[in-house]
Amino acid sequence: MPQPVVPSDSCKDWVLYDGQCGFCTRWVKFWEPTFTKRRIAIAPLQEPWVAERLHLPQEELLSDIRLLTRQGRVFSGADAYLQVTRQIWWAWPFHALFSLPGFNWLLHRGYRWFANNRYCVSGTCKLPAQPDRGSRDESPN
Repeated sequence: MPQPVVPSDSCKDWVLYDGQCGFCTRWVKFWEPTFTKRRIAIAPLQEPWVAERLHLPQEELLSDIRLLTRQGRVFSGADAYLQVTRQIWWAWPFHALFSLPGFNWLLHRGYRWFANNRYCVSGTCKLPAQPDRGSRDESPN
């Protein structure tokens, strides 16, 4: 059983993600070495301390990835990506480009679509399975 994650003073920021989303979990694990070098920790939004710290209802809490800074600022969704890429020298061009008005709009729209569909994209879709219409025996009796 995984140990609960708690905030520590050694971390500068926290990337908070939906621990039930397969895509989100794989994505932050992929980036964890890069985050660690910059003292950015990761934790699932489902951790009890996260809900206590952010004071959000559960459905709103899980709607977006979040960046919690040491100063207590919270960035959500596409803005969390922008803030993180700002801290990584080789990702800074992403930050610069997607901070521009037209590109910023595109990033936010793309993020919102993906966030709303992330369970289906990651293969953990929460919609009920549709019956397989091709397996029906439609031969006449």
